[in-house]
Amino acid sequence: MSLSITYARAQLGIQAPLVTVETHLANGLPAFNIVGLPEAAVRESRDRVRSAIVNSHFEFPQRRITVNLAPADLPKAGGRYDLAIALGILAASGQVPGEALERYEFIGELALSGSLRPIPGALPAAMACRDSGRTLVTDSDSAGEAALIATPIKAASTLLQVCAQLHGREPLPDAVHNADQEAPLCADLADVRGQFKARRALEVAAAGNHNLLFYGPPGTGKTMLASRLPGILPALSEGEMIEVAALYSSAGLDRIRQRPFRAPHHSASPTALVGGGSNPRPGEISLAHRGVLFLDEMPEFPRSALEILREPLENGEVCISRARAQVTFPADFQLVAAMNPCPCGYLGEPRCRCTPDQIDRYRNKLSGPLLDRIDMQVEVASMSAGQLQDAPRGESSETVRERVRTAREIQLDRQGKINGELKGAELDEFCRLGTAESALLRASVEKLGLSARSYHRVLKVARTLADLAGQDTIGTSQIAEALAYRNLDRKPVATV
Repeated sequence: MSLSITYARAQLGIQAPLVTVETHLANGLPAFNIVGLPEAAVRESRDRVRSAIVNSHFEFPQRRITVNLAPADLPKAGGRYDLAIALGILAASGQVPGEALERYEFIGELALSGSLRPIPGALPAAMACRDSGRTLVTDSDSAGEAALIATPIKAASTLLQVCAQLHGREPLPDAVHNADQEAPLCADLADVRGQFKARRALEVAAAGNHNLLFYGPPGTGKTMLASRLPGILPALSEGEMIEVAALYSSAGLDRIRQRPFRAPHHSASPTALVGGGSNPRPGEISLAHRGVLFLDEMPEFPRSALEILREPLENGEVCISRARAQVTFPADFQLVAAMNPCPCGYLGEPRCRCTPDQIDRYRNKLSGPLLDRIDMQVEVASMSAGQLQDAPRGESSETVRERVRTAREIQLDRQGKINGELKGAELDEFCRLGTAESALLRASVEKLGLSARSYHRVLKVARTLADLAGQDTIGTSQIAEALAYRNLDRKPVATV
């Protein structure tokens, strides 16, 4: 037999399209060619495969070898095809039974000794392999990660072990899911003293999945408050955990059990935030999927990086287009940001020397459309040493998390989604207002100069406030409190 077919999986974002590895041995001068749009790491697999076959005590055929990675227009990157290519050569040369290859898909990078090394994207490959009905064979580490989902997966340490499985001599063990490390405990909200308005806003944001901006002088606890948000959010569901694990697997990162909390530095580039590269990888907004993206010192981020957030905040995904491929990553994150009121941070105090122009330039780094998409804008006031010492410890994260969980259950029972995800006609149905509430909101929106998007954001926050209070309808008190969270995007008062 001079022709063999094996199956592998490519990595395209969090997708894993099937790659058919066709291997043909022909007479002529010895040569080894790989075709099918391979990148440098794939072309270099010729040397890895040759050494792995020889060091596994097989014979490397001295013939003209052509390996085709189909489909030909799909870019192939990385060392994930090494195992499939090696087995294709062995099957084409009659050293392993070719008919046995049909039942498996192979992904794994080969060392020169013939041992298998881990590859990124094992979980998405396992999810795609499950739909094909074939058994995935990969290295032990990747197999342990992929075993998070229920599908046949075989774990191997060397090329020789895989060949023994194909010969039926020594079956490979089934993959066993890697035991999760104990999730680190989130910092407790009880550590935050005072700041009752900010704590209240944090609870409301968690209950309705609302975007939140803290602003105030340095050292008032903005970052401390934001870091407590994951501790009051409900745990990931099984489906959400698999979504997050697939993203982290495609990025080559260790899986996490709790909701993600990503806090990129303000020097992060647009590509670092949104993702990209010649072989697109998820950025910070995708790694924060189903969790929290915290932007500290938000106005210090490049304007181009901040504007990129606008579409993902609305759509919950980001599409990266490249010449060779278009990749869509999920990006359903909760944005929490922090900023100072002015460049020096001490606006209104005698030590502030910022001019009005400097303050305007600083605040104008956040565009109106971006501020529109931030549901809650909350001031975190400074506290004196005496106030800080006298302030009692607040409620624990566990206590607040229980209220958040109850409010979210109410929302899911009523509308099947969290309030922050409501759109269009859903707002009219589930955020219906009475006559007094409607008149108050209409008058306030006109007086404050809020946009239509801000109007809808106020409605969503008011609905969450009513859910936290256990009310079926939205009252005027909820409308008033929701409006109090829209401070930075109000129309400036005209001067005579």
